[in-house]
Amino acid sequence: QVQLVESGGGLVQAGGSLRLSCAASGRTFSNYGMGWFRQAPGKEREFVAAISRSGGSTFHVDSVKGRFTISRDNARNTVYLQMNSLKPEDTAVYYCAASRADFNLRLLEYNYWGQGTQVTVSS
Repeated sequence: QVQLVESGGGLVQAGGSLRLSCAASGRTFSNYGMGWFRQAPGKEREFVAAISRSGGSTFHVDSVKGRFTISRDNARNTVYLQMNSLKPEDTAVYYCAASRADFNLRLLEYNYWGQGTQVTVSS
């Protein structure tokens, strides 16, 4: 089992920044590919970004590319999502997830999920 706890969400004005953190415990963190997802009210959960076990490979969905950056610190068992130039359409609950695969872009193949952290961007 892997336990994931997100933090860092909040209310921010459009154009502002937030840094989300996801602390992992329970199993060897570096054995898991990690991802960030989000779910807006009335919408399905969607993929945002993924990072490989070593951190050497990353992928960001087009809607956040150039604004968001996923990273990880295996010594701290933590994955991050730096969010800059936030837009109202980024408002959602953000979830981190762990996958047994090294680098996974498919939501259904993630094995463990955090409880989520709310991000609200005001216009």
